[in-house]
Amino acid sequence: MNKKVIAILFGGASSEHEISRISASSIIKNISKEKYELILVGITKHGEWFLYTGDVSKIANGEWETDDINKKSASISPDSSIGGLIVYENGKYSIIKLDAVIPALHGKNGEDGTIQGLLKLAKIPFVGCDTFSSAACMDKITTNITLTYAGIKKPKFAFITKNYFNSNKEKCMDYIKKTLPLFPLFVKPSNAGSSVGITKVHSQKDLIKAIETAFLEDNRVLIEEGINGQEVECAVLGNKTPIVSICGEIVPSNEFYDYEAKYISNDSKLYIPAHLDEEISNKIRKIASKAYKIMSCCGLARIDFFVEKDTNEVYLNEVNTFPGFTSISMYPKLFEYTGISYSDLIDKLINLAFERAK
Repeated sequence: MNKKVIAILFGGASSEHEISRISASSIIKNISKEKYELILVGITKHGEWFLYTGDVSKIANGEWETDDINKKSASISPDSSIGGLIVYENGKYSIIKLDAVIPALHGKNGEDGTIQGLLKLAKIPFVGCDTFSSAACMDKITTNITLTYAGIKKPKFAFITKNYFNSNKEKCMDYIKKTLPLFPLFVKPSNAGSSVGITKVHSQKDLIKAIETAFLEDNRVLIEEGINGQEVECAVLGNKTPIVSICGEIVPSNEFYDYEAKYISNDSKLYIPAHLDEEISNKIRKIASKAYKIMSCCGLARIDFFVEKDTNEVYLNEVNTFPGFTSISMYPKLFEYTGISYSDLIDKLINLAFERAK
């Protein structure tokens, strides 16, 4: 059997660079070496691309970047006639043809349609959502407007741009106050992942500082009402006929599930299945499937919800088009619980990439 040549992209010019390295390491560890020949492509925080052929144990902790013997400058060409990776060495270049790519990248410059657009131009099949759905889901304002219009319940929200805020601060604050009169509120950069730049605000006096913090990550900011509820997640897998996992529940160690609670603290709890009545769980799974289709997702996504404690009202929070694939990540754990092993899950995702490329 001829092995398929699969490139795994990791790192990236993103605030989630470190998590990407851990996700990629887990994928490399669990992918079938009998079926696939792996080409490892590391991207630094500065956006430099390298073919890496060294010890894979150096990827997770970032040591691969200092392994000059085993890395060479490389890039995926947008030229579809090349169909692969161009490797540069000593003033010469060689080409490695690729059958598919796993862009194990999170956040900006990886999960936002940029890499997907490159791979689309190159006509190389890739795991995960396409250019449009990656970009639309990454942008929280676009997601909120689209899903609200489609009848999916979202927390009440307002949004502002950096230029308008800087020139019309009083008008912006008045607009937010009228739209969202009750605290707490969540202030979020429209484009950023893993809760980077997000602040939970309890009073009017802290709102401007939270907005300025969010503007450090993006030029557009979303402000949402806080929902007092369980944090619940579903994993979705598929193209035209997606399947939805059972629900899992997050109990964050911090006030909300921020970057520290996700990746640094050991005190956050994951429960599979979630502590939910069957009726509510089924409702969430139906909404997840609907949202997945509305946002034109394919391959995979993790969809996050709040279940309000007093009312059991279900609110969709976010759609993540390339969720974490670490050993503790909810996405692979949810499908593992339903009988799909990590290795089989990777295999299915690669097959879905080939299916979409036909």
